[in-house]
Amino acid sequence: MPAAVTPAPTRKCRRVIRCVGELVRTGILHDTGFENCRTVVNLNLDITLVRIKEMNFRLRKMRALATAKAAGVDGLLVTHLPDVRYLSGFTGSNAALVLTSGRAVLFTDGRYTGQAKAEAVGSRVVIAKESAVATACKWMENAKVRRCGFDAAHTTVAGLNAMRKAVSGKARRGLFVPVESVVSRLREVKDSDEIGKIRAAASLGCQLFEGMLSYLEPGLTETAVAATLEYAARMGGAEGMSFETIVASGERSALPHGRATRAKVPKRGFVTLDFGVILDGYLSDMTRTVHMGKAMPVERDVYDFVLEAQEAAVAAVAPGVTAGEVDEAARSVLRRVKLDTYFSHSTGHGVGLEIHEGPRLAAKQKQVLEQGMVITIEPGVYMPGRFGLRIEDMVLVTATGGEVLTPSIKAWTEL
Repeated sequence: MPAAVTPAPTRKCRRVIRCVGELVRTGILHDTGFENCRTVVNLNLDITLVRIKEMNFRLRKMRALATAKAAGVDGLLVTHLPDVRYLSGFTGSNAALVLTSGRAVLFTDGRYTGQAKAEAVGSRVVIAKESAVATACKWMENAKVRRCGFDAAHTTVAGLNAMRKAVSGKARRGLFVPVESVVSRLREVKDSDEIGKIRAAASLGCQLFEGMLSYLEPGLTETAVAATLEYAARMGGAEGMSFETIVASGERSALPHGRATRAKVPKRGFVTLDFGVILDGYLSDMTRTVHMGKAMPVERDVYDFVLEAQEAAVAAVAPGVTAGEVDEAARSVLRRVKLDTYFSHSTGHGVGLEIHEGPRLAAKQKQVLEQGMVITIEPGVYMPGRFGLRIEDMVLVTATGGEVLTPSIKAWTEL
């Protein structure tokens, strides 16, 4: 038979191809003039995104198991729920995940039968009739797992005892091996999907703060301010708040973690807002401090020094720099003006599925920053009985430095 001749693309076909190429490049599908083409492209895109998601979870599981095996175990029991979500996609409130060579098994209870099968990408789902962790331990015994790593940082003494009781005396000896935080270390470096979700959460946080600037006024209670912000967050699509919203005004602004109270916003003084939102499981975290009424010169001076310290630390962020060096960049500015004794906490921390993740940015910390980490930079000055303030951004470690993910106004603001 003669070779088949492939017809040259028509002008209309070329138009569709260009649109698909634009879709892949930008995520936007322009009008092709053919609804059936659009449907096919959207269907194919959905399939592609599902496959990418499966690949992401498969890769995470492989990395976790490889790290665990390097620690001398042949299986890994994961019970910390953020770690379970990171490795499997499952978002329920009760789960245990077992990883062994070529196998990933998620154990949960009957409340999550449908949810687990829908969310746990690439994992076999087992609905436990008793404790999910106990069922996972018995499964490992039957599967002849000899040494199972568990995260000692997230396993209580009572939890470990329950794990041991779930298996026979013979299997119990040497089965459970504490390993360093395998999954939480992997979670410190975010992939592109995670970064996109964190960007969205950070962007919503910025929008909320900018909206609060026109709302804040003297006489409002701190709880009313917090409630208004949190309601706006929910209406903006947030699943919840990253932590209990901090609203600290007047003398209470000197409390680093001043939870909102019935105290009223003063006619003159600082108001610190520290909050974050959750979108698609990922958290944001930002702090801004504004001044109500006319400030005293000392208040303006201290604000300017904290802002200088914060921007110095942001500028210090880069791959290969230690967490301690970033902390020192902020602390040295405050030390120069003799305010360092009023800076009573670390400079920052990692953020992701949890509000406090690694790395910890504190004095003398030797951990090296890596591209893909998302951290906070949040120096503050707190003078008991007088006033306090903090300025915080989320920063993505890029190939060349740091990218601020919370670019809302930080300049001195009087309301």
